[in-house]
Amino acid sequence: MKKLPVLLLWLSTAVLAQSPTVRICDDRGCEDRPRDAVTFNPNATGDSAAEQQAARLIALAEKDPRAAYDLGLRYFRGDGVRQDSYQALKWMRDAAERGYLKAQTAVGRLYLMGLEEMGSDPAEAEKWLSIAAGRGDKEAKALLSQATRARQDEVAYRRWVDSQKAIWNSYWMDRYQYEWQWRNGGWYDSRAYGRRY
Repeated sequence: MKKLPVLLLWLSTAVLAQSPTVRICDDRGCEDRPRDAVTFNPNATGDSAAEQQAARLIALAEKDPRAAYDLGLRYFRGDGVRQDSYQALKWMRDAAERGYLKAQTAVGRLYLMGLEEMGSDPAEAEKWLSIAAGRGDKEAKALLSQATRARQDEVAYRRWVDSQKAIWNSYWMDRYQYEWQWRNGGWYDSRAYGRRY
């Protein structure tokens, strides 16, 4: 009797190993592909115009914290770049560390609510929200107040975070606006119309 489960496991493994296809999941979705299919071609070119736009924004983001903020939003939304929560947080935090107020509030919100696989970090959230609130940001003041009250009770805090997820997503997708716009082959500062980079 003890050998029967081992035998069944061995047989199912042998049958699966004979399968001519394998299920592959990537940023385009999931599909069954032949086992001998090539999935990476280093010589393949992607959308060169989009890649050039992204490269120019990255170069601009290294100099300007407002552009780093935009790049973080674009990585969060998957707008013109591959959606990547790590890169979103990296660039948003870079802008916040360089003193950009909108980014400080956004980073506080990210840490407060958590981001995909990253759970929330209330202490880090309070740090960034305190900085932004101290500089007069009304959104940061409201979030800081709500987070402080909710943190008094861990269960209430988790309940509050869960109730805010829909609002949180609308901020990232709709309410936070870009500072730079791509037009006529260049990045334009939305505050200084006509200033191109």
